[in-house]
Amino acid sequence: MHDNDALSGQQSVPSSEGGCGCSCANSYSHGHDHSHEDWRHLGALAAGGAVFAAAGAVVSEGWVGGFPAWLAPALFAVSMFLGGFDALCDSLRNLPRGRLDIHFLMLMVAAGAAAIGAWGEGALLLLLLSASGALTAFVSQRTRNAIDSLFKHQPVTAALIGEDGLERPVPVDGLRAGEMIQIRPGDLFPVDGIVVSGESSADESAITGESLPAPKAPGSPVFAGTLNLWGAARVRVSRPAGESSLQKIIRLIQDAQKQKSASQRFTDRFGTGYTLLILGVTAVMFLVWWLFLGLPPFAEGADGRRPAFYRAMTLLVVSCPCALVLSIPSAILAAIAQGARRGILFRGGAAVEKLAEVDCVAFDKTGTLTTGELGVERIESFPAGREPEILRVAAALEACANHPIARAIRAHAGIQVPGAASLPAPSVSGFQNKAGIGVTGIVDGVPCALGKRALAEECLGAPLPPAAAATDATEVWVAAGGLAGRILLRDTPRECVAETIAALSGAGIHPVMLTGDSADAAGAVAARLGIREFHAGLAPEAKVARLRELRQRGFRPAMVGDGVNDAPALAAAHVSVGMGARGSDAALEQCDVVLTNDRIERFLSAMRLSLRARAVIRQNLAISLGTIAVMVFASIGVGVPLSLGVFAHEGSTVIVCLNSMRLLFAWPPRP
Repeated sequence: MHDNDALSGQQSVPSSEGGCGCSCANSYSHGHDHSHEDWRHLGALAAGGAVFAAAGAVVSEGWVGGFPAWLAPALFAVSMFLGGFDALCDSLRNLPRGRLDIHFLMLMVAAGAAAIGAWGEGALLLLLLSASGALTAFVSQRTRNAIDSLFKHQPVTAALIGEDGLERPVPVDGLRAGEMIQIRPGDLFPVDGIVVSGESSADESAITGESLPAPKAPGSPVFAGTLNLWGAARVRVSRPAGESSLQKIIRLIQDAQKQKSASQRFTDRFGTGYTLLILGVTAVMFLVWWLFLGLPPFAEGADGRRPAFYRAMTLLVVSCPCALVLSIPSAILAAIAQGARRGILFRGGAAVEKLAEVDCVAFDKTGTLTTGELGVERIESFPAGREPEILRVAAALEACANHPIARAIRAHAGIQVPGAASLPAPSVSGFQNKAGIGVTGIVDGVPCALGKRALAEECLGAPLPPAAAATDATEVWVAAGGLAGRILLRDTPRECVAETIAALSGAGIHPVMLTGDSADAAGAVAARLGIREFHAGLAPEAKVARLRELRQRGFRPAMVGDGVNDAPALAAAHVSVGMGARGSDAALEQCDVVLTNDRIERFLSAMRLSLRARAVIRQNLAISLGTIAVMVFASIGVGVPLSLGVFAHEGSTVIVCLNSMRLLFAWPPRP
């Protein structure tokens, strides 16, 4: 196991114990796991077996004369030992537990082939079994490494700044919230925290899937496992290492690999009965070939006909559902790994499959389609031309507040309106907060007010001049002595939202907006983004009712929200998608899919990946079931060589794994 497996855990997808029990399936199970075994070791055994098998073939075919008759069987026996060594180890471990897996059956088939003189075919069976195991282990390891690569090289110590201002190394696990640590250029941030001093940028691709560096300044959040690129910074720890965003994502991925999809649960239930059925059919066909069709039971007949036992062993090999058992978990695990690399976290195989079924997407507005933060759109003054003074008074009155309007006004002051920055800082006294109405105070000796129109008129002692109604914007009035003004603020859409909506509509997916905001504000945002259907003024229970209506209309809706206020609607949707807020607890715990970087366009990427994974699963099922059906009918009807059956069985298993592996390398095209 890799050194970082302590972080990433066992990267595997469990298979049913009632399935075929083959080594290939166990590469994704919690039993003997080839994916945790060096595939080079398995490859070396297969290569050694190939050398001795080739030598045995040369001797047995008489291509080189002068060798004793016993040499060819001896060479084949050595090949069988090398090729079957791993299978033998598995069987010896499982026999005391009363488990007879396909390894045991394959060894019995090889022994039976040797008993009837088919040494070469027995050696070929175990050689291909070993080679298939090596290739499957290689595929499993590459898939696991794709996840492990997200969490490599985690620091084990951090530079803690003590009360005396000196640094000392401490274990990362010992850091507590509120402590200060020093981060230097090229360091990994060991825990989540807030920058206190210094400026830099961070590579957060492991957490958010975003390839561009994120700027960091005092007040900026930083996340465990991300890379500090160029500057030095002091960071205040916000939570212990075990509660970091990275650890939440790791736990989510571990849980996801244990969650089976509907298709996988079907194949698990199907596997137990299927295995028992094939064992019974094999025994019956042996008796039919021997007692009713007159084939010799064990030894080859004088007319060259293969014995009934030989044909029964061939039937057993070709009907083993190794590829079928692997067809779904291998694709699901690859999709989960690819999504994690892109900032898309699926909560298990069910989420991967269900997202491909979605034909309608319901979006929350605030915090999902929009940033959730207001921005100043326009400032008006009465008389005109005194906008900087209006902004100056507003910023002074909102200096100590922390609501969205206050933050937007303070952020706008001095940087967007010419002249505001050059004005002297105002002094405020007599500050009063009037809940639900606004605030008042004396700014530079002048009574001022900020809030609703009525409050500003009360401060002025006269009616405000008429102004055009701001139907889709937040309106704040300001009064200062004989001066009046209005600040209009608007929640801005996220980047790429309009393009994402257009792409969904073009793919035949119906977008809907569900919001608690007013109809005017919702209509303005919907028109700007190209959403034709929207429902405004909705309480949480009303959003649930709307989702039920969408279901009644025949849609299978996904709900995209922030994972907190939209919890009831998320629970009612066919698939719930959370804007992860960079690892927020609510989003990670409630949603089927989490977009860790809060980029709405990643929802479209998640859908493409889900559609691609569904296509790969269908291809795998067609390959595995098709191979089994063709070879079973051929074995029963006309009879096929054991070597051909082995090629078909092991070949289909490898093809299924390699087909699933394509999900790791090719980002899905547009649906």
